[in-house]
Amino acid sequence: MKRTIKLGLGAALALSVSATAVLAENVKIAFIDPLSGPFATTGTNGLAEFQFAAEELVNKKGGVLGGTNFEVIGLDNKMDGKESLINLQVAIDQGVHYIVQGNSSGIAHALTEAVNKHNRRNPDSQVLFLNYSAVDPALTNEKCNFWHFRFDANADIKMDALTDVIVQNDAINKVYLIGQDYSFGKAVAAAAERDLGAKKNTVEIVGNELHPIGKVKDFTPYARKIVASGADAVITGNWGSDMVGLGKAIIEAGFKGPIYTYYAASNGITRTFGEAGAGTINLVGEGSINPSSSPEVDEYIAAFEAKYPDHDIAQPRIVNVIRMLAMAIDEAGTATDVAKVASALEGMEADNFWGGKIKMREQDHQAIQDVYVMQQTAGVKHTLDNSEFGLETVVKVENASADMPTTCEMERP
Repeated sequence: MKRTIKLGLGAALALSVSATAVLAENVKIAFIDPLSGPFATTGTNGLAEFQFAAEELVNKKGGVLGGTNFEVIGLDNKMDGKESLINLQVAIDQGVHYIVQGNSSGIAHALTEAVNKHNRRNPDSQVLFLNYSAVDPALTNEKCNFWHFRFDANADIKMDALTDVIVQNDAINKVYLIGQDYSFGKAVAAAAERDLGAKKNTVEIVGNELHPIGKVKDFTPYARKIVASGADAVITGNWGSDMVGLGKAIIEAGFKGPIYTYYAASNGITRTFGEAGAGTINLVGEGSINPSSSPEVDEYIAAFEAKYPDHDIAQPRIVNVIRMLAMAIDEAGTATDVAKVASALEGMEADNFWGGKIKMREQDHQAIQDVYVMQQTAGVKHTLDNSEFGLETVVKVENASADMPTTCEMERP
């Protein structure tokens, strides 16, 4: 049966015999994330970032292996685990050796298990899973495997940085935890409880609840409970439309304290919060752009925004995925023997495009890099979401949690 693959931002290309021959010359990377539904904005933005990085940082610089280009193929998983596994098989059927995914750790768990199983059974068509945003710590701990690499700081690493900032603020004595009801939301809550208790046991957690992911239409009841709790600060791992809805409801309910987040940037979030989010919305992540680390970064952001005026550099780690994959392929001397590429990638140390260094830790395939706590503000050079607001770095944590232990016991081929 012939299949049609979605390419670009919603464009469709039916692969003919002649087209397949041309595409076979490229290193194909399948992007498996939501391109429709309530989280489509996050997915289409990520796809744009991947396609731009591949073109600007690999293809325009001569490609890999002496002239082979990267091609990023968008596959819509509709934020569904079963659909993601179908997309994985579609990608494999089209000769794809590299998949990227990041939205939902639950889906990441399904993909990493499927990839591991496929590679054991099919040594001639093996696949690498390059995880750019699914941050459940289990993925590089008890669920680790050789074929999975994570380029984002995991939930524990980010919470370690966030709680360092929180415990230094004497005005914060009560904290409310709220998140989406799946593996990542649970990991954020567990990390917050652990780290706050260890660093400042006088901080009281006055609420800890989870809500259905992508299904809450009105967060007002949650916001009222937060205000009624007397919380001085809120911590949430919400992303996409759930971050927009929760944050807006909290602010409109009259909450005045800081809101500490993992994913409160762009995609309708920054503009929605606007002036109310200035000095209130805080985000922990990799890749500071205000200030930026170099003129090259400024030029890259400007070029991206010129090509994609309705999108932002919301996930800087995507650039590191593309650059480090290209380095690994060139070092391995092959793009099809993914075991060799994986061996080149693990332990790799590289210049982080956004400043500092990045290392893919060999024992668990967790990227170690600088992590930043940033705050929404006006008057910065690089704004988000077609608004006057952007994120400005407040605290930089160098090589965040580089010594954090792992329970990973990796089996190598």
